[in-house]
Amino acid sequence: MSKLSLKEISSPIKSELERFDEIFKEALRSNVGLVDLVARYIIRQKGKKIRPLLVLLSAKISGGVTDRTYRGASLVELLHTATLIHDDVVDDADKRRGMWSINALFKNKVAVLMGDYLLSRGLMISVDGKDYDFLGVTTNAVKRMSEGELLQIQKTRKLDIDEETYFKVISDKTASLLETCCSIGAMSTTENKDYIDAMKNFGHSLGMSFQIRDDILDYEGKSNLIGKPVGGDIKEKKITLPLIYSLNNVPKNEASRIRKILKNGNDKTKVKEVMKFVQENNGIDYALTVAKKYSDMAKEALNFFPDSAIKLSMSALVDFVTDRKN
Repeated sequence: MSKLSLKEISSPIKSELERFDEIFKEALRSNVGLVDLVARYIIRQKGKKIRPLLVLLSAKISGGVTDRTYRGASLVELLHTATLIHDDVVDDADKRRGMWSINALFKNKVAVLMGDYLLSRGLMISVDGKDYDFLGVTTNAVKRMSEGELLQIQKTRKLDIDEETYFKVISDKTASLLETCCSIGAMSTTENKDYIDAMKNFGHSLGMSFQIRDDILDYEGKSNLIGKPVGGDIKEKKITLPLIYSLNNVPKNEASRIRKILKNGNDKTKVKEVMKFVQENNGIDYALTVAKKYSDMAKEALNFFPDSAIKLSMSALVDFVTDRKN
């Protein structure tokens, strides 16, 4: 069976996504000219909108899409966009989705303040809608995302990250938001704890697979497809799963040599040397196996629900995330 495209996966909720797009654009509007200018540029960047898609699908499979669902989808997409803008400032990245990043175009001060604005705008949507349960889930996600990023920075400085710490980092910095998307989707339409827990587990496993795949793409992707330079993690001295596995499965002197390259060199030749080392020592194959394990766990979480077009779409979304090239 051929893999479905994101457009095909989204087709059962096409009208709901179109309505979300209008609501989201409205949420970004501001009377402040600069805010409105940056907001319009953000809309032009056109991400995959996987997070609002997850909110809508999770609501649909748990009971149905409601006004609360749209508010929840807006909240998580505003939060996600804010974190991307802040990430680009932290990473000093000049590209996002193949276009100039906000910090490259409008400078760091505007980027940081715009991220703050988007986060507060999302929280205000929940407050105005009296969706206080969403706020508890979301603030916990923001806390975990921040802790995950800080733990990664701490470990990057020492170059001593192991698999257990890596999984903790990606669980907090990536999977926590996808958990939140799926939890909020279910919470927006039902109080059934079993439904909400099943969606939370689905989101967590999908998030883990998503980030591992993202880390693999840093070694085998193409810059024009992934929208950022290949080998960027190596240049930033980030040790991710493909490299962790490779370092653990070579003699100590070889591992020390690679760590020294990571610590002292980030020119193209050194980056290519580390990429070749990972490819030759089965780091990518191992990471793909782990990503597949989490994908299977995500699909298992869907077994709680009866068969439907929505369930098929969610299962296809798991495959899309695991097999994506960008």
